[in-house]
Amino acid sequence: MARGEYVVERVQTGVRMEKRLLKVLKAFAEFHDMTLGDLLEGIVLHAFDGKCPFEKESLRRVKELKHFYGLKLDSGASHRMKERSSAASHGMRSPRASRRTKSAKKSRKRTAR
Repeated sequence: MARGEYVVERVQTGVRMEKRLLKVLKAFAEFHDMTLGDLLEGIVLHAFDGKCPFEKESLRRVKELKHFYGLKLDSGASHRMKERSSAASHGMRSPRASRRTKSAKKSRKRTAR
């Protein structure tokens, strides 16, 4: 192992986050030819040390990406975001509502016989 390298164990995670924020992070990681996981690890490790993970040029790039993807959130939005129901946002019924509707249809068919 080369000096300064750390052997780590990584795990897969199913983290949910704001859609446009994720797009900005993915684009930033792609621009720097790194994985999203590597980018997030770097951001978190810098934050844990109380340091900004980005230099001036990177902050400019993030600003451009935020504009491109329509991300208007900033640190003031942290812990204040309310999730929109994905079913409602796509004009769909929830799976539970669909099951109730199917059950009601089957019940009506049985009663009609």
